[in-house]
Amino acid sequence: MPQTESKKQVGFATHIIAGGMAGAMETLCCQPLDTIKVRMQLSRSGRAPGTKPRGFIATGAMIVRRETPLALYKGLGAVLSGIVPKIAIRFASFETYKSWLADKVTEQTSVGNIFIAGLAAGTTEAVAVVCPMEVVKIRLQAQQHSLADPMETPRYRNAAHAVYTIVCEEGVATLYRGVGLTALRQATNQGANFTTYQELKKLAYRYQPELLALPSYQYMVIGLISGAVGPFSNAPVDTIKTRLQKATYEPGTSAFQKVAAIAKEMWKQEGFRSFYKGITPRVLRVAPGQAIVFAVYERVRAIIERLNVSPSHDHYTE
Repeated sequence: MPQTESKKQVGFATHIIAGGMAGAMETLCCQPLDTIKVRMQLSRSGRAPGTKPRGFIATGAMIVRRETPLALYKGLGAVLSGIVPKIAIRFASFETYKSWLADKVTEQTSVGNIFIAGLAAGTTEAVAVVCPMEVVKIRLQAQQHSLADPMETPRYRNAAHAVYTIVCEEGVATLYRGVGLTALRQATNQGANFTTYQELKKLAYRYQPELLALPSYQYMVIGLISGAVGPFSNAPVDTIKTRLQKATYEPGTSAFQKVAAIAKEMWKQEGFRSFYKGITPRVLRVAPGQAIVFAVYERVRAIIERLNVSPSHDHYTE
C-alpha cells in the first residue's frame, strides 16, 4: 500500500497547531515580498510614454529608503491574526470536501475531484478569513509614511485601528469588498496547489518506496513547485482585487461597475502588462511560502502524531 494511504488520522486540533505554526513562520519570512507586491500593483508608474513601471528591486529599495526597513512589514498584524484560522480552515475544509467527493467503494479521490475540493477549500477560506484580512492588510501596506518620523501620523495606526476606522466610516460591507475576486483567486490557487502537491508527493513516494516519510527538503521542493502554479493563472484577478480593496467609491456603485472601471482604466492607461504588475514578488512570496507551510505543517503534524496529543477523530490525509 502506498505510504500516502497509510497515514495516521490527524485530529482537528492538529490542523490548528500545525497549520498555525506553519502559517506564522511563512508570514514572518515572506511578508516583505507581499508588501512590495502590493505597492507595485498600486503603482501608477510607467504611464508616461517612454517610461517603464518601477521594478521589484526598485520598489523595495524605495520603501526602505523613504519609510525604513520596518515598513516592509506593514500589515503584519492583520496577516498574523488571520493566518491561524486561514490555514486551519484550508486544510480542514479541503479534507471534508475531498471525502465527500471520494469514490464510495474505493474511498479514493480522483485528480479532478481533488482539484474541485481545492477550489471549494479556497473559496471557503476566502469568505471566512482572507477577504476581510486582506482589506485591512492592503490599507496598511498602502500607507507611505516613514516609520522613522514620529510626527508623520498614518491614517491607520495598526490592524485593530484599521478595522475600527473602516467599519465606522465605510461600513462592515467594506471588509468584504472584492470578496468575489478574492474567492476566485483563492479557489484557483488552492485547486492548483493541492492537486500539484498531492500528485508530486505521490510521485516522490513511488520513486522512494522504502521511505516512511519524505525528508523536509522534499516537502519544501514539492511545496515550492505547487505554490508557483497559481499566481501565473490568476495574476490579473489579484491585481484588480488589490486596487478594488484600496479604493473608495460612492454609495450605490455596484461591484461589477467597480471592477469594470478598474480594468478599463488599467487597460487604457497602463496597458496589458499592468495586469501582471507584482507577479515577480507574488511568485517569490507565494512559492517559498507554500514550501515553508507544507514543510512545517508536515513536520509539526508528525511530531504531534508521535506525541498522541490530538483527541479528535476528524482527519486529514495527504
